[in-house]
Amino acid sequence: MEFMVMLIALLFGTVLMVGVGERLRLPYPVLMLLFSAAVALIPGLPELHVEPDLILPLFLPPLLFAAAQRSSWSVFRVRWKSLILLAVLLVAVTAFAVAGIANWLVPTLTFTGALALGALSAPPDPVAVEAVAGKVSMPRRLLTLLQTEGLFNDAIAIVLFTLAVDATVEGGSIGWGLIPRFLLSAGMAVVVGFVVAWLVGWLNRFVPNMVARSAVTIVAPYAVYILAEEVHASGVVAVVVTALEMGRRARPQDSQERLTRTSFWSVIELLITGAAFGLVGMEMRYVLEDEGSNVISFIPGALAVCGVVLAVRWLWFLMIYKVGGTESKTRTPGSMKDVLVLTWCGMRGLATLALALALPTHLADGSEFPGRNFIVTCASAVLLVTLVIPGLTLPSLMRALKLPVHDAAEARMERLLARKAEMVAVETIRTSATAQKLPEKRRQALERRMSSLHSLLESDYQDDPEKMLQLKNVLGVMDAVQRQALQAARREVLKARKARDMDPEAVDRVLRRLDLRTVTLDK
Repeated sequence: MEFMVMLIALLFGTVLMVGVGERLRLPYPVLMLLFSAAVALIPGLPELHVEPDLILPLFLPPLLFAAAQRSSWSVFRVRWKSLILLAVLLVAVTAFAVAGIANWLVPTLTFTGALALGALSAPPDPVAVEAVAGKVSMPRRLLTLLQTEGLFNDAIAIVLFTLAVDATVEGGSIGWGLIPRFLLSAGMAVVVGFVVAWLVGWLNRFVPNMVARSAVTIVAPYAVYILAEEVHASGVVAVVVTALEMGRRARPQDSQERLTRTSFWSVIELLITGAAFGLVGMEMRYVLEDEGSNVISFIPGALAVCGVVLAVRWLWFLMIYKVGGTESKTRTPGSMKDVLVLTWCGMRGLATLALALALPTHLADGSEFPGRNFIVTCASAVLLVTLVIPGLTLPSLMRALKLPVHDAAEARMERLLARKAEMVAVETIRTSATAQKLPEKRRQALERRMSSLHSLLESDYQDDPEKMLQLKNVLGVMDAVQRQALQAARREVLKARKARDMDPEAVDRVLRRLDLRTVTLDK
């Protein structure tokens, strides 16, 4: 019961921190982490502990799935260099760099134990990056690069961590066998991801209920993650592949289901993200408390590890910038400002803490795991330096750098897509046998309505930020007027619901149509 009370408290705290974050213009996940860490200091409060082996399976699948739903296979086809440079090579270089400095500073720490520290410190957490960087005004090309990096980098980090821990416990070493093991794990995960995506697609065709089809999207991430882990494949890769493949299989006729699913996942993602970061905050507080006075002696080494993590990331992106960017067409990073933002957004999160807590306490011969306390303390320090500090300062940093948020090429792409959509819609009305049954005036009215699809994106102000801002303000006023009108209409409908001779279901059907019209207002 105490666990349930604390979990509900975390969910309520999430809602509270969302409100505080919007008023302070700060990311609510970081505020939730600090809030929960402070709450954990209250005397007599029951401790909320989750088994380390359950932290990743509980929180990572749905949040990773939610992030992957905002991407597509085409993004990875274009950004395959980013995957290799960031999700694989940068993680490996960071892990070995941290291992080198830790092994040098703490002689009692074996190299494989130091490599375990490097592996858990290396990957920026996709959940943290999406939750923090996705909430600020950032150029889309930078956010896309961060999302691409974050979706797969946990895979190699977890494989490297597992090998390092096994080698430490058994007294062995790590060789070139790491590469084939990672490739086999990733390859099997891709197969599992495609199979589960196909099963979900079959269920969607078999199950007519829209709510049930939306519900399966919360079951699928857990199912594919557990299945992949059972066959010793990468659960991270399997979840991402499932999400991307389900997006590719989306059907044009499922518009209402997409609206329902979007609303459903907005709530799920917010609550799980808040609970996850709340748990991280509480666990960090307990970890530091358990270490006691030993933490002070670990501070120099922990600061050195944090410095290496930040330095390697900055040098890596600086090298990419000097060479010419991750992709020749997008030129990302394209400036030193980009390098600074990408370095500052290397936020560690769930994976770092979960792997640190999952370290065994003893070796195969019964002796204590060398340097375990130091590794756990370093993990907490890395979380503080790479997540809390950047999370609180990123909004101010973006305002100070004044990076252009609206990209002209992206605007032209949207305009072209809107034109294509309009042409197809108008041509369908003109050639549809069903439309021919309508009176001429009605058919022409439909054509005129479809011809307005492009009106916003066709504006001549797309490439002029100042005029675009003016247009946005005007459209905002128009949107407010429409909302007022629709709110008055809903008020009248809700008033009718109280009448004795009115069927509540009939009222709800009309109200739903009004609600859908409100949420689909053109921005």
